[in-house]
Amino acid sequence: MTAVSRLSLTDFRSYRDAAIAAGAGFVVLTGENGAGKTNVLEAVSLLTAGRGLRQAALSQMARSDGPGGFAVAARVTAPGGEVEIGTGTLPTAPERRQVRINGAAATAAALGEWLSILWLTPAMDRLFVEGASGRRRFLDRLVLAREPGHAVHAARYEAAMRARNKLLAEPEGADAAWLTALEAGMAEHGAAVAEARQRTVKALAMRLEAQPQGPFARAGLALEGWRPGEEAERALAAELRQSRGRDAAAGRTLVGPHRSDLAVTHLDKDQPAERCSTGEQKALLLGVVLAHADLVAEDRGSRPVLLLDEVAAHLDPLRREALFARLAAAGGQVWMTGTERALFDALGEGTSWLAVADGTVHPG
Repeated sequence: MTAVSRLSLTDFRSYRDAAIAAGAGFVVLTGENGAGKTNVLEAVSLLTAGRGLRQAALSQMARSDGPGGFAVAARVTAPGGEVEIGTGTLPTAPERRQVRINGAAATAAALGEWLSILWLTPAMDRLFVEGASGRRRFLDRLVLAREPGHAVHAARYEAAMRARNKLLAEPEGADAAWLTALEAGMAEHGAAVAEARQRTVKALAMRLEAQPQGPFARAGLALEGWRPGEEAERALAAELRQSRGRDAAAGRTLVGPHRSDLAVTHLDKDQPAERCSTGEQKALLLGVVLAHADLVAEDRGSRPVLLLDEVAAHLDPLRREALFARLAAAGGQVWMTGTERALFDALGEGTSWLAVADGTVHPG
């Protein structure tokens, strides 16, 4: 089992200094709105690659009246043994992330070798009705939980694309040899990104379709827009080469996996997710996250850590009971937040209860 057994925060968001001990099962944080519950979940989400569950800039995470940097440290129990993870920024470099694993400097991508984390927040409720970029980020988080190397390919693809866009914008004309080299890098890493996305979408769609109808709506998933075909790397390189003129005029790259989208449908109603009710969309999203946690557990031999922010407050009692029962049966560590402890009365023994108030966290 993978679990965060100890979490320490220093100058992070609303916390000057906090130390949190957590059990391996349910971890419930309760407190008033604005007390800092989501800040704790965000800190946990930084124990993997990426910008965390808020997608915030690193400089925004440092305590407003602090020295300028922040630190998040954790002891993680994983199948490979216990590991000490630290991440944060220095006051002199507030936008440069530092990562340490067992005291040694490491890359953020290396964190995925130790644990995977999935989350669901109220901000994701509009995932199906807003732009495709949010759905791509959501999909990439699902992929990363199964394939830690996905973060490296995604970062290198984005870096090569930015360099290509800058080169195409040069008034004296782009250097053809340098453009070809950048496009080769985009093609290599872009094909890897697209193929990993397709593997996850296919596996998750099959799992969801095979599930019986229940309290959480079954989602149908498909990858739309730019998708990998045969010889994806060669095909993408050719598309990029042919698109130089259009891309230069547009000021951005118009082909590639950054133009893909995750299409979601309500299987039992045969209806696109964006046309479903708000409650149905919430149920679809929750069903996807739960099914993906099962998939990750099968792939990696250990369940991902789940972060569910204010999820209980938006479910009726029947679905709330069904959610807790399903999470308990599956096992693994689940962090949840809520304003009232009564929302979680159905949880069994072994739950870690934490009260949050005024920048402090204590057993509650």
